[in-house]
Amino acid sequence: MNIHSYYTEGGKDLILSYILALPMEERIDGLSVLENIENNQMDSLMVKVWEKKVLEVYFRKHNRIYYVVQDDENIYLLFAGRKQKNKTEKKDARLIRNRAKELGKILNRKFV
Repeated sequence: MNIHSYYTEGGKDLILSYILALPMEERIDGLSVLENIENNQMDSLMVKVWEKKVLEVYFRKHNRIYYVVQDDENIYLLFAGRKQKNKTEKKDARLIRNRAKELGKILNRKFV
């Protein structure tokens, strides 16, 4: 599986940056999630549909990675963050939707 992370215009990988800034146990868990995704071992992860074709994977201490699946070979990571309530924060939800729409324009698909 090819993982495509979300980068800033300056080239910073926002998903990896988030994970690497976590405390050690959470960081290890987050990196193992990325490894499981890359090795197409999704059945070992806690995944649910967040909105339409955007999914979220849970990992230690309420951390989430939001992503979309383009095809059998490509997964696009949109956002990583901490979910402290039952619902995703409005500003985070808006950001995830905007990134999904941006990606959809590039790939000529509709995710949200």
